[in-house]
Amino acid sequence: MNKTVNINLAGIFFHIDEDAYLKLQRYLEAIKRSFTDSQGRSEIISDIEARIAELFNERVENNKQVIGIKQVDEVISIMGQPEDYLVDDEIFEDEPTTTRRPKSAPSKKLFRDADNSYIGGVSSGLGHYFGIDAIWIRLAWIILIFGAGTGVLLYILLWILVPEAKTTAEKIMMTGEPVNISNIEKKIKDGLGNVTETVSDVAKNVSDTVSDAAKNVSDAAKNVDFKKQTNKVKSSSSAFFDTIGEIFMFFFKIFAKFIGVLLIFIGAVTLISLIVGLLSVGVVDIIRIPGIDFVEIANAGNTPIWVVSLLTLFAVGIPFFFLFYLGLKILINNLKSIGNAAKFTLLGVWLIAVVGLFVVGIREASAHAFDETFSEKTELNIKANDSLRIKMVSNDIMHHNYYRNHAFKVASNENGEKTIYNSDIRLIIRSTTDSVASLNVKKNADGRDYQEAIDRAKNINYNYSLDNGTLYLDAFLSTAAENKFSDQELDLILYLPEGTVANFHNNTRSFLGYHKSSNDIVSGNDTGKLLLIVEEDIECLDCPEEDSFKVDVDVHDESSKVKIDDEGIEIKGDDVEIKIDNNGIRSESEEVKVKIDSDGVEIKSKDN
Repeated sequence: MNKTVNINLAGIFFHIDEDAYLKLQRYLEAIKRSFTDSQGRSEIISDIEARIAELFNERVENNKQVIGIKQVDEVISIMGQPEDYLVDDEIFEDEPTTTRRPKSAPSKKLFRDADNSYIGGVSSGLGHYFGIDAIWIRLAWIILIFGAGTGVLLYILLWILVPEAKTTAEKIMMTGEPVNISNIEKKIKDGLGNVTETVSDVAKNVSDTVSDAAKNVSDAAKNVDFKKQTNKVKSSSSAFFDTIGEIFMFFFKIFAKFIGVLLIFIGAVTLISLIVGLLSVGVVDIIRIPGIDFVEIANAGNTPIWVVSLLTLFAVGIPFFFLFYLGLKILINNLKSIGNAAKFTLLGVWLIAVVGLFVVGIREASAHAFDETFSEKTELNIKANDSLRIKMVSNDIMHHNYYRNHAFKVASNENGEKTIYNSDIRLIIRSTTDSVASLNVKKNADGRDYQEAIDRAKNINYNYSLDNGTLYLDAFLSTAAENKFSDQELDLILYLPEGTVANFHNNTRSFLGYHKSSNDIVSGNDTGKLLLIVEEDIECLDCPEEDSFKVDVDVHDESSKVKIDDEGIEIKGDDVEIKIDNNGIRSESEEVKVKIDSDGVEIKSKDN
């Protein structure tokens, strides 16, 4: 049983196997010896330990997991051996380069570069990530801010979600270089001004390097794992299939990046549209946006508009925010998490918003729960055998609209009062045995309860007039704006005595029914005609009589013909001729003749 050692590496607590601990300790001591006389030695060692702690942390699934030899070997292979980095180009500028890099591939990650920032370092970090100058990123922000107005929100979101490169390892990962001993040393030395080393320091470092290298070679020779080397040789046979897998993963990552960009675009556009649109509607009580009267009058439930706007923003915006965040997570591997507290808070706000919208919907639906009708019936000075012309009239507000529809319009009436207009009017014609005609105006509206519905029905204004045998009907109804839009509509039932002659103007077509019935004897197809009112029906007085018709039809062959007209029916063929008219029926062929008329039946054959 191996012992376990507890260590504190760069402020992070780890459980590590004793053998792994001894190997890690030798590795760190070798690194420290490599930088014995280096300027910034303590900062270099501190950053190296921080990077090792970060790599360990990535490989530990929970706080109780013990780090073994395998994890230590993986970290050493990434960081590299100290002797790999002691010979530096800056020291021997005229000597050939002998620097060797570890075999681990560099991994570029997105960070904010606060060292080269104007505001938050977002542009500089994006420049490092995409390999372009930060000036082009900043120009793009300017275009987005002054062009589409979306730059501010995107910049703030990236500022919040993208972490800042604080440690030396993070600054190296930001540029895409491998985080190893050499690059950490170089980064720190660059930050300290790249102090020139003396020749004696170089000689001492070379001497130490040779000594350490000899010691490491000796240790390596003692610890050669021949079985492991044999397994490496065997594994080389799978290199081809590994390459195929890498190609597949390459294209899969490209596809994933495309999906990430798409999610970011959809989320950002939706969020910006919601914020601009709904918040603009939500502040109408303060700035009075033109055209908002339509929203207020349609709001029969009287729910404050800003409340509905805010609830809609949260209910729709939060899911699209997470969609945007998911796209960023796909594109940026090291994206800083918003934290569980923020996630659960947003989830709670979203649930409250959804429930709130549900309540608002129930409240709005309940405002139309009751549907009531108020009727006003008036006699007209039209008697049986009189003639009546019916015509619709409009006004300037409705722009002479002569079409029935369910939409409404808000405008000021002649007294300057805000008024709702619509043309939801149906004209119904019925016959009556009464001596005079009458018009029943049935006003209909809905409300939260019976009384509210009947009050709104009574408050519908409608006008008509009878002048010189012409009945003028308004093509619209109106009501005060405080009555809200409550599905106000009218049924005009016109009772005409039997024997009355009626003529409906063409502009009544849309207001009449599509089909005739016993309860509605005139349809839209009957306009422009003189109609005699009879019992539960009409007769057209000026409709043309149906003309006789003639039909020529080819039967069997080109010589066959059928003729049907007002004289009768005539059928001719090659061998027979048949004629039916007022004189009777005659049939004739080469062999026989047949005649049927009022005198009887006569049959003659060729031989007789």
